[in-house]
Amino acid sequence: MTTPQEPDGRPYYAEPPVAGVPYAEPPAAQPYQQYAPPAYPPPPGYGQQPPYPYPYPYPYPPARSTNGMAIASMVLGILWVYWIGSILALIFGYLALNEIRRSKQAGEGMAIAGIVLGWIGVGVLAIVLLMVATRGFR
Repeated sequence: MTTPQEPDGRPYYAEPPVAGVPYAEPPAAQPYQQYAPPAYPPPPGYGQQPPYPYPYPYPYPPARSTNGMAIASMVLGILWVYWIGSILALIFGYLALNEIRRSKQAGEGMAIAGIVLGWIGVGVLAIVLLMVATRGFR
């Protein structure tokens, strides 16, 4: 099916594309013109050296050292080596907590973790000994 055409070859529209305006050719393209921004005077102080930056207000605080007994307490609490490690984790953990509070060292969380794991190991040891003792007397 073909669309009807005007005598000059353009398509015929029952109604113009825009109400009341006949079909018109698009305007010819304008040649490219480069944009030139308007000339403004430079701001005051332009071209001068900036002022010196402010120094840092305070130096970084020195890094705190981690208590070695706190590390040992946590490691022994994890390993527990036949419940000897649990008992040593308790001893090192409590000694580390006292030393950390006295000297403001880091590692309080590791010491507490070692103490908790040490008490869990001692509790398991008590349950195992209780089971062995009750089974042995039957």
